[in-house]
Amino acid sequence: MSSQKKRNFKIEAFKHRVELDPNYADRTWRVLEHAIHEIYNHNASGLSFEELYRNAYNMVLHKYGEKLYTGLVNTMTGHLKEIARSIEAAQGGFFLEELNVKWGDHNKALQMIRDILMYMDRTFVHSSHKTPVHELGLNLWRDNIIRSSKIQTRLLDMLLDLVHRERTGEVINRGLMRNITKMLMDLGSSVYHEDFEKPFLEVSASFYSVESQQLIECCDCGEYLRKAERRLSEEIERVSHYLDVKSEVKITSVVEGEMIANHMQRLVHMENSGLVSMLVDDKYEDLSRMYNLFRRVPDGLSTIKDVLTSHLRETGKQLVSDPEKLKDPVDFVQNLLDEKDKYDKIISKAFNNDKTFQNALNSSFEYFINLNNRSPEFISLYVDDKLRKGLKGVSEEDVEVVLDKVMMLFRYLQEKDVFEKYYKQHLAKRLLSGKSVSDDTERSMIVKLKTECGYQFTSKLEGMFTDMKTSIDTMQGFYSNQYSEIGDGPTLGVQVLTTGSWPTQPSAPCNLPAEILVICEKFRTYYLGTHTGRRLTWQTNMGTADIKATFGKGQKHELNVSTYQMCILMLFNSVDRLTYGEIEQATEIPPSDLKRCLQSLACVKGKNVLRKEPMSKDIAEDDAFYFNDKFTSKFIKVKIGTVAAQKESEPEKQETRQRVEEDRKPQIEAAIVRIMKSRRVLDHNTIVTEVTSQLQSRFLPNPVVIKKRIESLIEREFLERDKADRKLYRYLA
Repeated sequence: MSSQKKRNFKIEAFKHRVELDPNYADRTWRVLEHAIHEIYNHNASGLSFEELYRNAYNMVLHKYGEKLYTGLVNTMTGHLKEIARSIEAAQGGFFLEELNVKWGDHNKALQMIRDILMYMDRTFVHSSHKTPVHELGLNLWRDNIIRSSKIQTRLLDMLLDLVHRERTGEVINRGLMRNITKMLMDLGSSVYHEDFEKPFLEVSASFYSVESQQLIECCDCGEYLRKAERRLSEEIERVSHYLDVKSEVKITSVVEGEMIANHMQRLVHMENSGLVSMLVDDKYEDLSRMYNLFRRVPDGLSTIKDVLTSHLRETGKQLVSDPEKLKDPVDFVQNLLDEKDKYDKIISKAFNNDKTFQNALNSSFEYFINLNNRSPEFISLYVDDKLRKGLKGVSEEDVEVVLDKVMMLFRYLQEKDVFEKYYKQHLAKRLLSGKSVSDDTERSMIVKLKTECGYQFTSKLEGMFTDMKTSIDTMQGFYSNQYSEIGDGPTLGVQVLTTGSWPTQPSAPCNLPAEILVICEKFRTYYLGTHTGRRLTWQTNMGTADIKATFGKGQKHELNVSTYQMCILMLFNSVDRLTYGEIEQATEIPPSDLKRCLQSLACVKGKNVLRKEPMSKDIAEDDAFYFNDKFTSKFIKVKIGTVAAQKESEPEKQETRQRVEEDRKPQIEAAIVRIMKSRRVLDHNTIVTEVTSQLQSRFLPNPVVIKKRIESLIEREFLERDKADRKLYRYLA
């Protein structure tokens, strides 16, 4: 069999080249050039875009892309030069309108041209790294129109003039402005920035510099801030209507700089209308405006804060050192609370509860409250006043508000232990006289103190309440036990106080009337019989008594008096006249207390159950006293208080201060030992710092006292000095 040979098929090109018409490129370009002219002349309706696209396509396909591109550039440039002449010829306000119309025409023409030359855009332009048609059209508009020597300056001047006219109250064509500025943005951010925004900001700075100078000379602070705020709003609105959104930050920064930052100091210190005046007059709206404007500029809020702090410290200093205001402790504290309320309200309503200002307020209050070393005593007296009578009939919520405000002042105190001393004394008086507004309120205050300072701070205060409750049970037991023996004699009510818990001071007991002594001895026998290992000491300076008295014409009254006053009055059961010396000898009441008791019994109008000769306000040692038969009162029950200064006298103050200093010594020593036990070796300055840090929640220890306590601990061999370095201390186990 013969095998057939395989045949390979091959397609060959024509042996001769297909020759293009040598005038093809010129002829085709003339068609396209004519079309571009027609588009610019608004005669595009008669054109076949399909045919034009195919012509442009073929030119690129046959490697005439360069000719097509160059021709496009030249043709568009020619048209734009004509347009430029037309725009230049426009007069006055028609200049911008002509520019706007021509810009719209150019954009439409550019869109059509881009559609015709789409293939060139996709291939030739991309491969030869030329500018795309649309972008090219924008660049040619920029170079031939916007940056034309006869248009560029005129355009800028007209735009800036329109802005100026709007700023001075004229109404302008915002729509036209928006179109022109949008055109500049479309031409590229650098065109908008260089040809308009930069000079716009410079002119604005100059405008606001002049205006702010004029305003600050003729306006008060509040009015100036209102105008500055309005200008700021206008500029923000202007941006939203016809400027680039990115211009907002820049133009507001210019207004803030020229109208606020450059005049901050003058504004806050402006006489009769600056920050201090606004604070004094509670001008919340103006203060809020100042806060909102100043926060926009560097150091704005710190400028307000510095003036606020300085004003607060100055007014606070006057408040705590004015002798008139120190006469009444309750008013003194109320003034502080009113001042705090006032500035809390300002910070809340005007300063957006800004922490910066809250901290400034707190540091200022802490500064001036501690300038007066009687602040702890006065705050305690304020609480005493409120818990005695000031909160009667007040709702529970309002009571909590008052107590919380007091606690806020308490936090500012550096000497909290001094407050504790006074609070204990005042609480004791309230409990023993039964004058407290309510036990719940008292306990609520103690819980607040406990939360703030810990259990140790309030343990003795809680012990006082325990004693009061125990005393009620004790008296019930006493009367059920002694019922048959007591008969019609005086009724005794005893409060048994634990020595460590109560602020009792050693005082010589006075001579009690015989009938009282009998029942006192019965109680002593009963109490010591039911409790072993205890001692009872009568605190006659702390007691009260109710006694029945009969005056002239058989008029009867029940007198509520202190134990001392009872002892004095009972003497007049057997005699009508007694001298000061005789009373002192019979009762053995300490002279200072005796004088105060006699003053309240003989010199207070409406309470003068005794009369004194000679009649005067003060008690002298040669005065004589008589039972006042003519005493009358519309009340059956008459309370006779003891004349006493609400505040402590100077010697009492010194004594309290001394007791506080003594109480501090063991606390300082305990802190030193705690620190040294954990650290073993420390230098003097570090110990002082650490001790201060540990104790500052109760009081600020004096470095000199700390040094003395260290010396005492060295003597008692808790610590020793380092042999090589005398400033180092070592802990001895």
